[in-house]
Amino acid sequence: VQLQASGGGLVQAGGSLRLSCAASGRTFSGYVMGWFRQAPGKEREFIATIGRSGGVTADYADSVKGQFTISRDNAKNTVYLQMNSLKPEDTAVYYCAATYNTGTYYHASIYDYWGQGTQVTVSS
Repeated sequence: VQLQASGGGLVQAGGSLRLSCAASGRTFSGYVMGWFRQAPGKEREFIATIGRSGGVTADYADSVKGQFTISRDNAKNTVYLQMNSLKPEDTAVYYCAATYNTGTYYHASIYDYWGQGTQVTVSS
């Protein structure tokens, strides 16, 4: 599968952005999807994951619970990350990822496919 992330940009603190990740192929619904981010000089950080059927299978890093929402539309082969109340510390490159594997979805190593990343910059 190929992943194409979009929706990043420059936003003021307190603002919102919605990232999208479009997947190629006809088996999107079979993938568990994740979002990660990487700030300059820092390691890649887990943000959110969503299971094959979406909804209650979503899970989040503690740092973004209540602030970010992951969702998916299997008919559109797309996963989304709605980001609200953005803070300067949310500035990073955001990556979407996909995996057919089972395991701990907080770990980047379980994901087989990665998008190219989209830059999010939050100004104070």
